[in-house]
Amino acid sequence: MSEGTDRAPATAGEQAEIIKVRRGMFGVSDGGDTSGYGGLVASVAVAVPAERPYGGWFDAAVDRLAEVLTGVTDGGFDAAVEKVVVDRGELTLFVRRAALVVVCQALRDDPDLRFELFSGVSGVHYPEETGRELHAVYHLTSVTHNRRVRLEVTCPDADAHLPSVVPVYPSANWHERETWDFFGIVFDGHPSLTRIAMPDDWPGHPQRKDYPLGGIPVEYKGAAVPPPDTRRAYS
Repeated sequence: MSEGTDRAPATAGEQAEIIKVRRGMFGVSDGGDTSGYGGLVASVAVAVPAERPYGGWFDAAVDRLAEVLTGVTDGGFDAAVEKVVVDRGELTLFVRRAALVVVCQALRDDPDLRFELFSGVSGVHYPEETGRELHAVYHLTSVTHNRRVRLEVTCPDADAHLPSVVPVYPSANWHERETWDFFGIVFDGHPSLTRIAMPDDWPGHPQRKDYPLGGIPVEYKGAAVPPPDTRRAYS
């Protein structure tokens, strides 16, 4: 495999599928957007698979992962990885949730891959992507080879469960708790999946797109601050 300083060309596989055009900062259509960006128009896009050659070290890494998975998963690489995306010179593997732990294990332990550092997991909510509304995004680094890879896993709103990777990367503990807290993704097998920022009895998950913009009135030195959607609107 090539050295970690080899970079893929920035144009490799940079394509996307537009699933929605959003208006306003938060996509609000009932007048509740008080951000000052009510006239903003932005596309909501999902990545499409890249075509080979991916460039740089990406091809060798994907091929090596395929070799490792052939011996440890039913169906091998194609059953474990939904698609390979190369965008802005970065490699993302869309992993099927049932294979998440075994893929992480392979990426961590194989000498030619050795992604031994887990940097974090965060959530993304795409209400328009029916059947795969919730995404979890994992960032892994190979200190040995000076490389980075991103894993992305999806699950539906109706079954918001993903396997915990804490057995492979213990440092994922608090990151998975935060993703559960803000997005409602349940990480099965987590040693203690409790809220980490919001109070234990907090209703809902505040970073989901369907979470109401209205807030809780706050008192500050005797003055009440109204919820955001009842303040002055800007357009």
